[in-house]
Amino acid sequence: MNLKKERVTILIAGLCIGAMSVALVLLGNPANMGFCIACFIRDIAGALGLHQAANVQYLRPEILGLVLGSFIMSLGAKEFAPRGGSSPLLRFLLGFFVMIGCLMFLGCPFRMILRLAGGDGNALLGLVGFTAGILVGVFFLNKGYSLKRTYRQGVLEGAAMSAIQLALLALLIAAPSFIYFTQAGGGPGANHAPIAVSLIIGLVVGALAQRTRLCMVGGIRDLVLFREWKLLLGFGAILVSAFVVNLVSGQFAPGFAGQPVAHTDGLWNALGMMLVGYGCVLLGGCPLRQLVLSGEGNADSAIAVIGLAAGAAFAHNFGLASSANGPTQAGKAAVLIGLAVVTLIAWTNTFTGKKEK
Repeated sequence: MNLKKERVTILIAGLCIGAMSVALVLLGNPANMGFCIACFIRDIAGALGLHQAANVQYLRPEILGLVLGSFIMSLGAKEFAPRGGSSPLLRFLLGFFVMIGCLMFLGCPFRMILRLAGGDGNALLGLVGFTAGILVGVFFLNKGYSLKRTYRQGVLEGAAMSAIQLALLALLIAAPSFIYFTQAGGGPGANHAPIAVSLIIGLVVGALAQRTRLCMVGGIRDLVLFREWKLLLGFGAILVSAFVVNLVSGQFAPGFAGQPVAHTDGLWNALGMMLVGYGCVLLGGCPLRQLVLSGEGNADSAIAVIGLAAGAAFAHNFGLASSANGPTQAGKAAVLIGLAVVTLIAWTNTFTGKKEK
């Protein structure tokens, strides 16, 4: 595929994904949260009992579909390639702290764009911090940062993450008593589109993201490193189409105060997303990209996703997650610790140790 065709493809994909994300809100998902990777992984963690925050517990079909869509598309394109073994514990830690940053801001890079499209001015400060974090990460990339090579794995290893999504889908449909669901009116976890619609949109987004390599972090990184803007084009298209659908449907509400599932502490919105951008550069992609790669058979990305889920559980069990009232003191400390840990990982994997040939 030539560069011009790639840009057209990613533009069309972004327009579709943005429109579908707002459609999910119109069908029942929380406002400005039609498709949030971090929020939905947090909800899944709650549904499995990994945290007890009763207002955010639901087995989100969008996440299950996203991984399965990537898996199916990669099989069809002969791009399913089981691999792993590249610093798995460090990837877990990076995923963990990326989620801490997301729950400080109350959203992943994907939701940041959707919040902007809905008129949430707080997301502008998140974008500033996010970009700053990516630039710090790019500094280490330029100096030789690496989590070392991956190795070929067995088919079972590569397909395990997709199999887990099928198991979770079965649990969602069966709704056994040991799965937790937010009760109607009890919070964001109770707001969701119909299962079938959410699953289908998840499958489509997973397939499109797999084909286009869609990644917000990768877009800014590639623009800085290579002056290549095609990945950013995709998120620009998401922003535009989501904005238009919000405007037409009456969902657009510009301002800072009173935005849905958001707070107005600009400093910590910026620092939270700085941690997200920084950690995701070191991981090699945003939470959306990690899920897509896990569907392609990348066990290292699957470990990062498990780290995201662990971070969500830890944040809600120990009062680190923000709310509409703002960040907690414990959450602020966790973000600062996260920035320190991520910097330690970046430094040691750039300037110390014997370089791998």
